[in-house]
Amino acid sequence: MKVDLSAEVSQRVDRLRRWMEERGLDGVLLRKRRSFSWLTGGGSNHILQSEEKGVADLLVLKDRVIVFTTEMEADRITEEELDGLGFEQVVSPWYAGTEPRLAQACLGKRIGSDAPAEGVDTLLFGPELARLAYVLGPSERDRYRLLCQEAARLLEQTCMDLQPGMTELEIAGLLAGKAVARGMRVPVLLVATDERIRRYRHPIPTDKPLQRYGMLVLCAERAGLVANVTRFVHFGPLPPDLKQNRLKLMEIDLAMNRATRPGVPIREVFRTGVRAYEEAGFPEDWRYLHQGGPTGYAPREFLAHEGSGGRVQLHQAFAWNPSLPGIKSEDTLLVGAEGNEFLTETGEWVYIERKADGKLYRRPDILIR
Repeated sequence: MKVDLSAEVSQRVDRLRRWMEERGLDGVLLRKRRSFSWLTGGGSNHILQSEEKGVADLLVLKDRVIVFTTEMEADRITEEELDGLGFEQVVSPWYAGTEPRLAQACLGKRIGSDAPAEGVDTLLFGPELARLAYVLGPSERDRYRLLCQEAARLLEQTCMDLQPGMTELEIAGLLAGKAVARGMRVPVLLVATDERIRRYRHPIPTDKPLQRYGMLVLCAERAGLVANVTRFVHFGPLPPDLKQNRLKLMEIDLAMNRATRPGVPIREVFRTGVRAYEEAGFPEDWRYLHQGGPTGYAPREFLAHEGSGGRVQLHQAFAWNPSLPGIKSEDTLLVGAEGNEFLTETGEWVYIERKADGKLYRRPDILIR
């Protein structure tokens, strides 16, 4: 059943107009795919998946919202992505492009934009506009929960389907097929097996066959939002160092995720992780892989570090990914008023349990097969 998002979209348009007024702007041009999805309540305006910009641009003015697109895209954009939202439409021939009509509409106006447009005089506010989407509204949280659960389940099912001898590329194809069948786009898909897990913290899949140990990493996007999840599977008993490292990693993981509470500076969450690495006996390992950061409409809105600005906000999403030799942790977290919610925890995996602050935490373990 189609959900009526017109009220929430109207609230976002109003919020954008207040933002415009504070900066003395006459309008805002949204060209990026993430911006289109955010403002329209999950609409998609992409064709080329590797391109950050889409095939329909939104111009928000003080009295109306106009979508600029081409004749070959107009019907689908109107009927499937903008139905019921009441946006005006300016359509150009595909061979002319949208920029001439955009330039005409923006002429003489002070326009902010998330990305440049050829021939259009705009002021770039990409990071500021992205921050407007950091706090997720009710419908966004519902969509995000569903996406994260489906993404985690299909990744975990892929781990259960693995067999020694499968290549990393075959595993990636199996996982990607499951994701695409659920309407997901896959901006990041990493697979590594055996010694490649220890050697490389960011391994893309190769034709190497699986022997005993596999790592699967998935960032899956649907309707603009991105679920982030990593799982491991091992055939046979774990070696002693991996047994220990998985427990030490859980302490680092918990320290970072427990520190991610409203009002806490994001750089302080990062520092908490660095201290946890030291306590685990791996004081330098945080340097070998980024530690994650805010997520939502991107796999990471930015990578947190010592100098990061901003504070954790209620209903903001994060994905931290600490790692130690042979093991990594990654789940999508939603900051709640009473506590944080691991959106990618399915309850159908194997977990390590630990009590802290009077609560029982469960973090994903290595699946032994």
